[in-house]
Parts: sequence; C-alpha cells; structure tokens
Amino acid sequence: MAITSLDPGPGAAALQAWGGQMAAFGSNETVVDKVLPDMLHLIDPHWHQFPPMNPLWHGLLGFVIGVLGFISVTGNGMVVYIFTTTKSLKTPSNILVVNLAFSDFLMMFMMAPPMVINCYNETWVFGPLACQLYACAGSLYGCVSIWTMTMIAFDRYNVIVKGIAAKPMTINGALLRVFFIWAFSLAWTVAPLFGWGRYVPEGNMTACGTDYFDQSLSNTTYILLYSIACYYAPLFLIIYSYFFIVQAVAAHEKAMREQAKKMNVASLRSSDAANTSAECKLAKVALMTISLWFMAWTPYLVINYAGIFKTMTISPLVTIWGSVFAKANAVYNPIVYGISHPKYRAALYARFPGLSCQSAPEDTGSVASAATATEEKPSA
Repeated sequence: MAITSLDPGPGAAALQAWGGQMAAFGSNETVVDKVLPDMLHLIDPHWHQFPPMNPLWHGLLGFVIGVLGFISVTGNGMVVYIFTTTKSLKTPSNILVVNLAFSDFLMMFMMAPPMVINCYNETWVFGPLACQLYACAGSLYGCVSIWTMTMIAFDRYNVIVKGIAAKPMTINGALLRVFFIWAFSLAWTVAPLFGWGRYVPEGNMTACGTDYFDQSLSNTTYILLYSIACYYAPLFLIIYSYFFIVQAVAAHEKAMREQAKKMNVASLRSSDAANTSAECKLAKVALMTISLWFMAWTPYLVINYAGIFKTMTISPLVTIWGSVFAKANAVYNPIVYGISHPKYRAALYARFPGLSCQSAPEDTGSVASAATATEEKPSA
C-alpha cells in the first residue's frame, strides 16, 4: 500500500495544537509553572502538586468577574449619586447606605479589572507589591461592607425597637460611625503588610489573599482573630439586631390588631389591604440580608480554616469560589439596601424614567417599609 501524503492538513494541525495545551493536565506541569519569577517566593509548596487549571476556568472566571464588576460599579455608583444629590435622601441614616455603596463600588472598580487581566494571562502579572495591595484592598473593602451592614442593623434596631425613646442619629454621629468603620477595618487589613499575617497569591494564581497554609503562630493568630473581628462579631450583632426588630414589629402589629378589635373596626392601618403582614415582610428582608451575608463570606472563612486546620485538601479550583461569592456581595448590596428604599425608588424613577416598570412607585408607608430601608430620623 502506498502512502500518498504525510501532511495531516490544517484541521489536524489546529487540533494537535489545542491538544498540546490540554496535555498539560496529564503531564508534570503544575499550576505554578506560569507564575512570574519575582512571585515564586510567595507561592506555598502546597500548590506545586496540582496541574494547571483548565483555561476554560480562567475564561469563565474572568467573564464572571467582568460582568459582576460592571453591574456593581453601575449599581453602586447610581446609589451613591442619587443618595448624595437628592435632598430628601440626605439624612444621617442614609450616610451609612452611601458608605456601603461607596465601599462596594471601590471594591469592584479597583479589583475587577486586574483580576480579568490576570485571568486572561492565567497568572498574576502585576508583581509582589501589587499582590499585597490587592489583597489588602479586598480585605479592607470587605470588612468595611460587613461593619457598615452591622451599623445599618444597629440603626434599624434603635429606630424600631427603642422607638421614641431612642436617641436620634445625627449627621456627626453617622460620620463618626463611618470613620470608626474605616479606621477599624484599616487597622486589621494593613497588619499583614507589617508582619502580622501574610498576603500571598491564591491557588488559582489570578488573585491574592491571606496565607492560610503558614502554620506559624503569628499567621494563625491573625487569621483566627481577624475572623472573629470581621466575621463572627458582626454576624452575631446583625442576628441580634434583627431578632429584636422582628420581635418588636410582631408585638406592635399584635397590639394594633387588638386595639382595632376593641374599637370594632377592621384595622387601624390603611395599608392592611396588603396580603402580607408587616412582620412577615420584615422577617423576609431580615432573612434575605443574613442569608446573603452568609453566602458572601462563608466560603472564604471555610477556605482559610481548612488551610489553617488542614481539614480538607484545597485545590486551585476551590479558591475560585471564595473570590466569586465575596465579590458578588458588592452586586446585591445596593439591591437590598437601595432598591428596597421607597424614596430611593422614587428618585431613581425620576432621574431615570426608563428604569421604571410601573406608572408610579409604590409606597405603602408600612412599618415594614421603614424597616427595609434605613429609617430616616430627624437630626437632633
């Protein structure tokens, strides 16, 4: 039999080139091979055992972060713009909402573009110093967002649970809270830059975060205490606040129903036409807030604890989920704290009529509405 040609053709050549790229997953190549030389001293030996990630994962991660970044920058930027330019929204309580949106805006504005570029290159390309600053910025904005949500919960607790006996928040009081949030968060997140803890590239090599494989006393104590200060403490305070908020609203609704029965009227509230009671609406918002909070930050906590206590094998692919969930938090925060605000919706429809899906924004004036948004109290 005569062999007419040994040329496999252009189609086979392309397939062979693609197959060569995929062959890395069955060879001795590792996820560290593409890391730049000046970054190698930051790479933990743990990552040398894993083959390169499929380029598809890098592409998907870059696309998702890019989309989340666009939505977050647009949404949070709109929240900041409307709250700071609408006179009726310039209240002490809403300063906290603006601070939350501003923090989330900065997180995605500063962190999404570098990560998209790194995903394209399949490794960190900006050098060790940028890696340190990137990780520090991510921790800072995350901690600021968490504690701002806690202060918002405190404000709701003060307004709804204490009622008229509560001391109203002032502009200076709100600004003092914002200053405390940023100072407290900055103190915790710059510590690794000065030797307590450490920032290193994550397993996917496209982002940087805390070093959860270093078993030294300094690093272990930092991660444990940082998790208490910026996870467990705010989580406990948020749950505590919402527990008593829902309890107070339920008691108030019960008292109004009993009073209406004594007066032989159907209801004392004009908005009782709504099928859902105020306490049920509030409970749903509280549940959504806490659930989204859990979804955003628990993956990072689990990954860090798994590394410190060696409870599971952490692969480069696992580290992707911590980045995605935490950054997604910057997208849905403006929805929960901004869109649910009746006056914000009205201002949004007035500035951007094309976003309105109804003829006029609804505002029932119920207790639930006051709780779903940060309550606006007159300054003292």
